[in-house]
Amino acid sequence: MVVRLTLGLLFTVVAAAIAGRRLLTLYKIARLGQPLGGRVPDPRASVQAEAVEVFGQRKLLRWSVPGLAHFFTFWGFQVLALTILEAYGALFQRDFHIPLIGTWPILGALEDFFAVAVVLALVVFTIIRVRANPSTEGRRSRFFGSHTGAAWLVLFMIFNVIWTLLLYRGAQINTGNFPYKSGAFASQWAADLLHPLSRTALDAIETTGILAQLGVVLGFLVLVVYSKHLHIFLAPLNIFFSRRPNALGPLLPMYTGAKKIDFEDPGDDDTFGRGKVEDFTWKGILDFATCTECGRCQSQCPAWNTGKPLSPKLLIMGLRDHTFAKAPWLLAGGEGADEAALAEVPDAAKAEAERPLVGPSTFDDHGLAVGGGVIDPDVLWSCTTCGACVEQCPVDIEHIDHIVDMRRYQVMIESEFPAELNGLFKNMETKGNPWGMNSSARLDWAADLPFEVTVLDGSAGSMAGIEWLFWVGCAGAYEDRAKKTTQAVAELLHLAGVSFAVLGEGETCTGDSARRSGNEFLFQMLAAQNVETLGEVGATKIVATCAHCFNTLKNEYPQLGGSYEVVHHTQLLNKLVREGRLTPVAPIGGPAGAAGPAPTVTYHDPCYLGRHNKVYTPPRELIGATGLAFTEMPRNADRGFCCGAGGARMWMEEKIGKRVNTERTEEAIGTGAATIAVGCPFCRVMISDGVGSLQGDRDQADQVQVRDVAQLLLEAVHRSA
Repeated sequence: MVVRLTLGLLFTVVAAAIAGRRLLTLYKIARLGQPLGGRVPDPRASVQAEAVEVFGQRKLLRWSVPGLAHFFTFWGFQVLALTILEAYGALFQRDFHIPLIGTWPILGALEDFFAVAVVLALVVFTIIRVRANPSTEGRRSRFFGSHTGAAWLVLFMIFNVIWTLLLYRGAQINTGNFPYKSGAFASQWAADLLHPLSRTALDAIETTGILAQLGVVLGFLVLVVYSKHLHIFLAPLNIFFSRRPNALGPLLPMYTGAKKIDFEDPGDDDTFGRGKVEDFTWKGILDFATCTECGRCQSQCPAWNTGKPLSPKLLIMGLRDHTFAKAPWLLAGGEGADEAALAEVPDAAKAEAERPLVGPSTFDDHGLAVGGGVIDPDVLWSCTTCGACVEQCPVDIEHIDHIVDMRRYQVMIESEFPAELNGLFKNMETKGNPWGMNSSARLDWAADLPFEVTVLDGSAGSMAGIEWLFWVGCAGAYEDRAKKTTQAVAELLHLAGVSFAVLGEGETCTGDSARRSGNEFLFQMLAAQNVETLGEVGATKIVATCAHCFNTLKNEYPQLGGSYEVVHHTQLLNKLVREGRLTPVAPIGGPAGAAGPAPTVTYHDPCYLGRHNKVYTPPRELIGATGLAFTEMPRNADRGFCCGAGGARMWMEEKIGKRVNTERTEEAIGTGAATIAVGCPFCRVMISDGVGSLQGDRDQADQVQVRDVAQLLLEAVHRSA
């Protein structure tokens, strides 16, 4: 007993010292980050997130097989923590049991059930990793670029935890020191195997097994705090402090420390974006350290799936590795450190401090960055801000926030950005729209309508007696294909007897593309102008056809004092159909009512309507109301694939890899649908261009049609007339 106790406590002290030192260093590194700036977690929402995402494993269970394996592993270690307590107790008292509950057969059965479940989960993880081995699958593997060696070591350590547990419990049963008289079925299996041994051998195996169990558990602890499995401890923290209800929808305002930047009168010391790693908030650094390297974000990223260098996982890993490598220099005082402090800093840390956060990187033969800038410009500007990474991340890392923050610094401080954005910024600043069209043309779409559209004159309270302000948007006013959507929505609202008005020349761009490309100055200017206009006319309820305008008006204008009830046109139209104010008539067969099956339509989810705002049902219900045969694309709803236009990519050329819109269009055409329905003008442009490039040699009549959901509804309503 003395030897057992001495060695067990010695193991514990050594492991605690090593792990504690590492955790203290990590805490100091996190404190290098800036204050959170305006983000005060809602305790109720955060506790709910802990319950659902940590203990319920909600995001992990979206991928059923690996999700279930992780679920049982997670809960296995919660339950098996009791066995660690039992092992420590056995150091002091051979027949130790947990007070009150420690002899209940159901507890012994529960411990053994999860021990077996964890072993089965390890088998699943092994099969998954063998099948998705990066050495054979390359970029197709979600583990490409991850530290797979460390992952295999962790699986081996978990296996060691289980077999040492069953070893000493089996010996305890035979020596009479086991606290459970029945129930522990797996431990009994081990006992049966050990039963032929002598009492002396069983006593030795019991002691050796307990020490091995504690040694493996403590070794695992040290491994965790020095590896990517640090997420075991950090994930609950990261989820607690994550943005709620999720990190999609609005981008965050810009802060310098705890002070919000006043763009009308910015301070001399204001920090615009993130130009070096210490500019990130402590939550950003927590994000970097929490990454599990699971690759779910990478597997869903449209940029990565079309051959671009951007992997959300590798981006976060790069920022993490840079932070840790630069940390000794930062902890010594950074640029303000004295010579004595800098003399203690390793040369590698000093070299890391010289690396630009964003700059041309050097890549190895596998396409992984190995030098130069931490984040290559092609990585930074490949992002469509579609949100697939944030949606899939099981530990709530906020990839888009970090990408846009780095873009902000590049645009506003370094003036380093794709050349195509020069024209975009100029057009938005001088003309109030990305196309550079005159404001006098904003009402051209209404010229051919069979009724008069109410145009607000801009006077105070001119919305009086009018229910909805119809936000047309730049695309809806100027882009020929999007004009058809605008006309369809206006006609449907008119047929339903809905009173609505438009701003006409008083409307200007919401600034979505400016903000997501990093030009926060321009966004603030445009947004402030629109908020002032909307306030003057007294608008409180807004309907928008553009998913980007919808998201900006609904989620971002409140940051500037403009709070409105904002709906997407598919939401409002679906409500009108449900209320019986619009009555679509289903087709008998083809468009002219010919005999035969109804035409087939598939639907592309706009990222800024779907993932960013969780609007999935109304567009589908409207399609169903038209009587068209509906078929889903393989990637749909929260796993929908981006059209390629978001994040200001609408205005930039794709020079690397396959075009994102081509990838999505191929998937849509692959369903066999005659029509691809959309709910956003950006999506319509991208998908239409994709259809044109893929079916350019076919007659127009034979091509797959790209239509807005509102157009399909209008045709069905006309059939009832």
